[in-house]
Amino acid sequence: MLSDKDRLDHKILELTTLYEVGKVISSSLDLEQVMLAILRIVHSFMGMKQGTILLYDPATKELSVRVGLGLREAEKRRGKYHVGEGIVGQVMQLGMPLVVPDVTKEPLFIDKTGSHEGLEKQRIAWLAVPIKVKGEAIGVLSADRLFTARVPYQEDLRVLTIVASLIGQTVELHRLIAQEKQDLLERNLQLQQELRAKYRPANIVAQSKKMEEVFRGIERVSGSRATVLIRGESGTGKELVARAVHYGSPRAGGPFIKLNCAALPGNLLESELFGHEKGAFTGALQAKKGRFELADGGTIFLDEVGDIPVGLQVKLLRVLQERKFERVGGTKTITVDVRIIAATNKDLEQAVRDGGFREDLYYRLNVVPMYLPPLRDRREDIPALIGHFLERFNSENGKMVKVSAAAMDLLMEYDWPGNVRELENCIERIPAAPRARAPWRRSRGSRFTWP
Repeated sequence: MLSDKDRLDHKILELTTLYEVGKVISSSLDLEQVMLAILRIVHSFMGMKQGTILLYDPATKELSVRVGLGLREAEKRRGKYHVGEGIVGQVMQLGMPLVVPDVTKEPLFIDKTGSHEGLEKQRIAWLAVPIKVKGEAIGVLSADRLFTARVPYQEDLRVLTIVASLIGQTVELHRLIAQEKQDLLERNLQLQQELRAKYRPANIVAQSKKMEEVFRGIERVSGSRATVLIRGESGTGKELVARAVHYGSPRAGGPFIKLNCAALPGNLLESELFGHEKGAFTGALQAKKGRFELADGGTIFLDEVGDIPVGLQVKLLRVLQERKFERVGGTKTITVDVRIIAATNKDLEQAVRDGGFREDLYYRLNVVPMYLPPLRDRREDIPALIGHFLERFNSENGKMVKVSAAAMDLLMEYDWPGNVRELENCIERIPAAPRARAPWRRSRGSRFTWP
């Protein structure tokens, strides 16, 4: 019998054990690391010589040792039981705790691990409790220790049952986290596949021979990591081609990060490209990653690269050469694995001659040049583009607007200085303005009549 003092000390030890187990559960997302830490706490509590956590695998229909304390790796690998096999299997099958006061005298005790060999001279007590989730057994927690009459087995069994319940909650939580992670991975893969399908060359609306050359160029360059320079007037679809190169490449699973280099002044552009450290300048309240860091493992698209200030071109040149840089206000060198696709509507050769663009940077960017022809040079693409935009905007506005033959003739005659972007904006206005005046034909007094 336990004295009142011993009973109080034991209760304190129980509460301490459960408190420590609770802390361990929230300390890591590594399930096996958590379960091993729990066994160590139980070992400290009840003087356990060996302890195991066995979990049931529906695929193999077996209980197997996931973690074991006091067991060698080979012994853990041997620890596999069918439901109902031996005492471990019965605990799983019945969902009830069992106690074996002396394992050497229990014929139903099956030592598959071989860890209890040579214990004939020692009286080893063995306890096992089911690990349950929502009332269903999913595993077994077992522990053994040298026999002692000082503490009744019921005391240890009660604590093990509580610990097993906490283990069950932990296993279920990790299962839900793993399932959610898997769902996110599958969703991410699905989105990547949708993006690949959306931006593959076959989905770019064009049928002219000049665009067929562009498509062949996309297919040739997508498989490499060479820097690409896309030339062409504004509105020709340079970003669309850049995305097609990215999503057709081995980097399609990585990020596609874009930045319009003409949209920011030099000091802000440097921070956007390379990031900054906290306190680097007024308003830098915390460290910030730049676009190059965000694009690590993927592609960065630098639109209007010809507008980068000369002073910043030196730092960009280093990234192109070494894939290394420092954040603004920082000293740590950051290395990234990034493919660079640049685009411009400027005459970079003339900018080099005028001193507004570094010659060495020009050659680093112009590794694989691609040219997008203006819409006026591929008029055969206009009807297909009009049909594509009409279908989209009709769907968005719930209308069935069509372009008459006369209107199509006028659209085919126009030079479209804003290229595809201007054509898109024009078609977008049609559902909102059933009878719209063509702004580019006002000088002739002509009007479009939209059916």
